[in-house]
Amino acid sequence: MLGLFGTMNLAARSLQTQMTGVEVTGHNIANVNTTGYSRQRVNITTSPDIATGIGAEGTGANVKSIQQIVSQLLNSQIQSQAGTSGYWTAQNAALQSAQNALGEFLNGTGATSSTGVGATDTTGSGLSTQLNDFFTAFSALASSPSDSNKQAAIGAAQKLATTFNSINNQFGTVRTALNSSLNNDVDTANKLITDIADLNHQISDAEFGGGNANDLRDTREQDLENLSQLSSVTTSTGTNGAVNLTIGGQSLVSGSNMLDTLHTYDAGGGQMLVQTTTGGVNLTLTGGSMQGTIDARDGELATMQNGVNTLASTLITQVNNLHDSGYNATGGTGNTFFTGANAATISVNAALRNNASLLQISSSATNTGDTSLALQISQLSTTTQAALSNQTFSSSYDATVAGLGDALSNANTNVTDQTAVTSMLATQRGSVSGVNVDEEMTNMILFQRAYQASAQVVTTVNSMLSTVIAMKTA
Repeated sequence: MLGLFGTMNLAARSLQTQMTGVEVTGHNIANVNTTGYSRQRVNITTSPDIATGIGAEGTGANVKSIQQIVSQLLNSQIQSQAGTSGYWTAQNAALQSAQNALGEFLNGTGATSSTGVGATDTTGSGLSTQLNDFFTAFSALASSPSDSNKQAAIGAAQKLATTFNSINNQFGTVRTALNSSLNNDVDTANKLITDIADLNHQISDAEFGGGNANDLRDTREQDLENLSQLSSVTTSTGTNGAVNLTIGGQSLVSGSNMLDTLHTYDAGGGQMLVQTTTGGVNLTLTGGSMQGTIDARDGELATMQNGVNTLASTLITQVNNLHDSGYNATGGTGNTFFTGANAATISVNAALRNNASLLQISSSATNTGDTSLALQISQLSTTTQAALSNQTFSSSYDATVAGLGDALSNANTNVTDQTAVTSMLATQRGSVSGVNVDEEMTNMILFQRAYQASAQVVTTVNSMLSTVIAMKTA
């Protein structure tokens, strides 16, 4: 039999067991609002019994382990979706910056025009408006070659050229910002990679003698999810509780060892991409904000910039071909209309800006009242251009902007969808791993009552021991 001292030990173990339950429950409650925290549970088992003449007799209870309540499946799904969410969020931000660079207002609803591409609101002061004003000014000049109309046409042309310049500068600013964002993401990723390797080491040390480093595992899981938002990662279970980490097919963390990090490199023309630092291996990333940024920069942004440059160079060529073949009011020639070669350099000839009478809109050196070339320049607005895929200037630009509108609408849709998926998975994980205060308070009361009862056992055994001692001294 246990006897009085055995029973006292039983009660003492019970007090310690219930106290552990109170401590773990309190830890859960304290972390109810801690991001990424997974609730913990005390696993209590009966102590080994002892054989007696009347059969096996129990010796109380012990804490077997403190278990972290997690679903590895949900964690894996959340990591995977984090990469997709990061990708589309980066795409959305980049495309919005590109929209601002164009200075146009997109309907953002994915509506289509008669040509089947996204519609554009051209009521603003963007390039579409300036193109229309330019051709309208030359139409007015064709009707009346007054000095004021000449100056107005030159003014509209210079305003259009300035808008081209501004858009080109804005594209450059957006591209620089995207490269900076990529560099920042790489720096953040390297910090997380370092932390994950360090946490692997801490977890291995903490679990060497048995048990689980639950809080450290929660921190590592958060780091993995944050890293997944930057780039899709592949993980595998290592030894001693460690996690091995691979990005773009390259192993970066193995156990407690950080094998490599990431850095950006210039692939040419300011096209910043990602490779491993030590190995120098160019990475093909999948998912995450880094790839989203790269795809937006080298995809839609590059397409738009090329489209605007082609538009500007075609306009320069076509207008100059007409204007430079004509004569000014005194029968003179030799002043080209547009200078420059693309959106970055287009400008109206300074000589024309300073003297509108030098405008060459007559096809005759002797007929100073002729405005046929001004009319032909205005008619370029409805003339299809081979360099613009047989579209007019306006329709080509509208198609470029509409392409951005469709891409932005698609990014918005995907961001919304991913937000819903992420929220659903977070809710599912919360139902498994989240702290329920009501449940924890119930557990607290149960442990408290068990502790009080165990204390009463101690009191009772103590009284019995006192009685035995009194009998021996009597």
